[in-house]
Amino acid sequence: MKITSFNPIIMTKDAKAVTDLFEELGFELRHTKGGFNKENVTIYDMKNADGFRVDVSQKDGLEQDRLVIRMNVDNINEAYELLKAHGFRNVRGDEIEDSGSSETALMVSPTGYCIRVIQHTK
Repeated sequence: MKITSFNPIIMTKDAKAVTDLFEELGFELRHTKGGFNKENVTIYDMKNADGFRVDVSQKDGLEQDRLVIRMNVDNINEAYELLKAHGFRNVRGDEIEDSGSSETALMVSPTGYCIRVIQHTK
């Protein structure tokens, strides 16, 4: 398995405030993907001139913002099994979600931090 990118995701109920802050820090909106997951989540992919990336995820109903690690890989099944072997659990049971352009699973470590593992298919 090869990791193709690795960056933070800020999950928030107020993506506008977060993206505005990161724009002031020099990040530009590169890509927006709406209707992501079964919960109608919108993802804002931002990047600065030095190549640093941050995703901002609009998710209604959150009590507070959450920080997740985004890990894009070339083989989601291999990454999924490796994380499971280290005690991670998928928040959706054993379901790997298919958005049509990627497959993804949100994995939670035994101590509580999260990694969203993603394999782009298109």
